[in-house]
Amino acid sequence: MPRILIVEDCRVQQRLIQQLIARQAGWEGIGVNRGAAALEMMVNEPIDLVVCDLRMPEMDGLEFLRLAQEAYPLVPVIIVTAQGSEEVAVTALREGAADYVPKRNLMTDLIARIERVLNASQRSLIEHELQQCVTFRRTELVIGTDRTVVPSVVAMLQSQLDPLGVCDDKDRIRIGVALEEALVNAVIHGNLEISSELRGVDDNAFAELVLSRSESAPWCQRQVHCMAEISRTRARFVIRDEGPGFDPSSLPDPTIPENLEKASGRGLLLIRTFMDDVRYNDTGNEITLEKHFVKPTELDAIMETVKAPEIKSPKTCQSRPVIDQTLVPCD
Repeated sequence: MPRILIVEDCRVQQRLIQQLIARQAGWEGIGVNRGAAALEMMVNEPIDLVVCDLRMPEMDGLEFLRLAQEAYPLVPVIIVTAQGSEEVAVTALREGAADYVPKRNLMTDLIARIERVLNASQRSLIEHELQQCVTFRRTELVIGTDRTVVPSVVAMLQSQLDPLGVCDDKDRIRIGVALEEALVNAVIHGNLEISSELRGVDDNAFAELVLSRSESAPWCQRQVHCMAEISRTRARFVIRDEGPGFDPSSLPDPTIPENLEKASGRGLLLIRTFMDDVRYNDTGNEITLEKHFVKPTELDAIMETVKAPEIKSPKTCQSRPVIDQTLVPCD
């Protein structure tokens, strides 16, 4: 059973979150009212995830996040934000937070956000020998309109990062969250043509429309195509839906304070924050996400060191071809 640490100076709010996660998910919630106390508890207690208020006395949520990420990089942190702290939420995401939840949405969104982050943080055990051998992976997947398969797809793609040993657990989780957002967007907004604006107005109507279109033509006949290329220098994911697309230039800036609380901007904000390069094709039905494990200047230096020496005499030096080892899953 997951153990959730709740860092909240307001006792009433703290107990509310404890009761919420116990009643709705059956998880164990441990409450503390100070960041220092939370860090001390993490020394002696196994914690799977932290829910931390952004505004606290003595040590605010951002300071706690930095210290927790440095000492316990495997433990994801979800920040709880109050109205008016939207810009700080963006800073928290850049500092390493796995997600954020506005206080007014705790009852409706917290459990789903925790489940998503916990799913993304689960690791598969990979043999050390495989980590040393694999240099490149390419995977192509096709999924239908059933978005419940998305977490499994994300977990599989995350597991392909492990043998290469290219990123730490924090980046692994963040890549997983970004992929899940992009895949769900492709299914719902791309293939099913359902605007996220409806979710912010009427969640029940949104869910009913998703179910109806996922079983009706032409929407149910569409598929999402996902291509992943992972090497020791970068991970590249291309996700394409079969919907009509949209004008990418019309996308609102999700980092503007008034857009941070909107359901329609949250996914894009997470994707852009967690990935190094995000771009759409001209028709808006394909998104490319890249995570760079080696900076461009470092990559140039590496390439210089692996250049083959000049062969002056064929009698004393034999040229050998360089073979890239590629792992491609079978169909």
